[in-house]
Amino acid sequence: MDSGKETPEEQIERLRQEELKNNPFGAFSDGVNRSEFGNLTGLFGGLGWKGTGIIILLLVIGYIIYKLLN
Repeated sequence: MDSGKETPEEQIERLRQEELKNNPFGAFSDGVNRSEFGNLTGLFGGLGWKGTGIIILLLVIGYIIYKLLN
């Protein structure tokens, strides 16, 4: 196979990575939509390490507030 040509899967992945870099909130939306269909890796894979950290931080803060109010 010629090294200069991309397979359709490689092209789709390259375009997806470019979109993630250019539109982080779109990446969050894509991740949430993927997680609705049972693909948890889609949620965290689309967000990257910063988005994953923010979600974990929000969960911890929400749990602390819940415990303080009850």
